[in-house]
Formats: sequence, structure tokens, C-alpha cells
Amino acid sequence: MSPAVKYTLGRFGLFVVVFVLLLPVPLAFLVKAMIALLASAGFSYFLLAKWRNEMAEQLGTVAERRKAEKERLRAALAGDEAAAAAGDRAAVTPPAASAGGRTLSTPEPGGTPAEAPGGTPAAGDGRAPARADKGDNAAS
Repeated sequence: MSPAVKYTLGRFGLFVVVFVLLLPVPLAFLVKAMIALLASAGFSYFLLAKWRNEMAEQLGTVAERRKAEKERLRAALAGDEAAAAAGDRAAVTPPAASAGGRTLSTPEPGGTPAEAPGGTPAAGDGRAPARADKGDNAAS
């Protein structure tokens, strides 16, 4: 079971135990719930320290893995082929179908590929054109 799930269930369990112990006390329902919430938070600090540390370690590991993946993706987007190949989840996509250096679009209903002038995909073929960099304001 995940350390985060164990810790969360432990916190909830402590709340329920404290709330049940407060049931015979003649207080309003919400006051009992607030007291149980505060008491269970205090008890969990001491009683669930091991599970809290395990959860923190797991979250730290996940954060490091995501940071490394983000850096690898940024390097791949910057053109670093080695970084792109290093990813364990990255699949190598085949280059676009081309004929004589010109990019072909999806086939038309008649079965022949449509091509726009300049070797770019025809309009309305379902693929979006390449976007300019966010820092390039000249295109806007």
C-alpha cells in the first residue's frame, strides 16, 4: 500500500477514534468534530511520524523523477538527440511520409494524397501547422 494512502487512512482513523471517544461528552456535534480534528492532528504528529516520513520520501522521489524527465524533455525539444533517446517512455516516431522532399498530407477520399503548394499539408487535413515560439511576437 502506498505510504500516502497509509498516512491518510491513519489520520482519518485517529479522527474517528477521538470523535467516538467524545460522543458521551455533552457538547454540540460540530464542537466534538472540531475537538476531534485538533486532537487527531496532534496525535498524528507523534503516532504517525514513521508513515509521514515514508510519504515524504516517496513524494521526494517522485518529484526528482519528474524534474529529471522535465529536463530531458526540454533538452530534447532544444534539439539534443541523445536526451530524446534517453527517455524510457519516449517512443521514436517515424519521419513524415514524403515524396521528393515534399510532405504529403492524409489521403483524399479518392485515395491520392493531397498536397498544398510549398510541400506543406493541405488545409483541413486534421493536422495543425507548426507553431511559432512563444517569444516570437512578429507572427502575432
